[in-house]
Amino acid sequence: MCYQAIEDLLGYALRTGLIEECDRTWAANRLLLTLGLESWEPPQTARERPLEDILKELLDDAAARGVIQNDITSRDLFDTELMGILTPRPAQVISEFRRRYQADPKAATDWFYRFSQDTDYIRRYRIARDVKWKVATPYGELDITINLSKPEKDPKAIAAAKAAPQRGYPKCLLCRENEGYAGRLNHPARQNHRIVPITINQEDWFLQYSPYVYYNEHCIVLNGRHTPMKIDKATFRKLLDFIRQFPHYFVGSNADLPIVGGSILSHDHFQGGRHVFAMEKAPVEQHVTFRGFADVEAGIVKWPMSVLRLRCKDDQRLVELADRILAAWRGYTDEAAFVFAETDGEPHNTITPIARMRAGQFELDLVLRNNITTPEHPLGVFHPHAKLHHIKKENIGLIEVMGLAVLPSRLKKELFELADALVARTPVSQYPEELQKHAEWAEDILARHPELNGDTVHLILQDEVGHVFAQVLADAGVYKMDEAGRAGFVRFLASVQ
Repeated sequence: MCYQAIEDLLGYALRTGLIEECDRTWAANRLLLTLGLESWEPPQTARERPLEDILKELLDDAAARGVIQNDITSRDLFDTELMGILTPRPAQVISEFRRRYQADPKAATDWFYRFSQDTDYIRRYRIARDVKWKVATPYGELDITINLSKPEKDPKAIAAAKAAPQRGYPKCLLCRENEGYAGRLNHPARQNHRIVPITINQEDWFLQYSPYVYYNEHCIVLNGRHTPMKIDKATFRKLLDFIRQFPHYFVGSNADLPIVGGSILSHDHFQGGRHVFAMEKAPVEQHVTFRGFADVEAGIVKWPMSVLRLRCKDDQRLVELADRILAAWRGYTDEAAFVFAETDGEPHNTITPIARMRAGQFELDLVLRNNITTPEHPLGVFHPHAKLHHIKKENIGLIEVMGLAVLPSRLKKELFELADALVARTPVSQYPEELQKHAEWAEDILARHPELNGDTVHLILQDEVGHVFAQVLADAGVYKMDEAGRAGFVRFLASVQ
């Protein structure tokens, strides 16, 4: 039986502060009920071992006894239920966060981030599997991640999810109603999930962390109401108000149009955290001024996407200028630069905004976005072009805009297989089907790296992936980093009244 694993899990909960000694008997009985056990014989001591190992033993035992199905989805639902038993109630979490915030906002987020890992809402052991590296480019060091932390569902689970009744609760993955939700085949369990209420721009919002933490302290700031994403003047106020309350974090919003927006446009939310992205380090290469805003520093950033940086001690001045720029951009057309405000009544222009504190001043980056499509580029003119889809096909959202590539898990296996083919100088005509999409790229790599061998191939491939991502960002940039592109950018800025 799994008696030792139960004791080890209780020991883990005590060490991490999820429960107190007086909770032990209650917690043990709750675990027994969930595991389908009527009694147990507690071992004398708890063994300190990785949480992943403890949960695996409990899951294996439950599956062997028929308590759960032995598939990835069922196991994820069940271990979340087990951890939910040990997770303090929301009131306790909120009280502790607020107590720490009174002393220091950073102390509050430090605690909350660690807590979200200790509850296994953020699965440390899965995040550790992500493949990460940096690549030097003309725009600085870009971050590359092959995401392996999201478990892939097996075919049976996918089929079961499709057959399951479609429910409208919670309305989406971001809604506050996810807190404590048991989950289902097509919706993750969240019994171990906690959110902290905050007020930004006099509205009820919540702070939580992403379960997939693509970067350090990757947080999500979500509207208390299920309302669509919208970039407007209030957005700038909210971003800067959040920074006022959490000056050690950055925060940004995805754009509010398909193609250039994120994966969830149905629920208004921001993303933030403690990570210095390459875009933040990028310098201003051309200073500009706006009439009536002499007190606001402004300039075009040296970045493959079209970024205007604003800086001022007075955040309200940034809000006013940002709103003016947004209004101008929404209605701006420049056929020479292939910029169209709308076609057939469909709007195309929007902004991806990012806010931070720098040297005691509020800073706001406005990234110009346009989602127009053409027969040549059906997924978007300012979107990764087709020749790059073998590496990155998905939307360029907030995280990518700032210089972090989140690449699909398939690439880990494909890059290893491609490395072997390159070292062996295998003709591309003999590549297996899954590598055919990389054939042209592989030939180009060999042409530029005749010295490639077994010792260097993996570093070369990592470097080449980084340069593909740099080109992805350039494709997504409305104004290119050439003479014509900069002239077009300046024309737009001159139009702002």
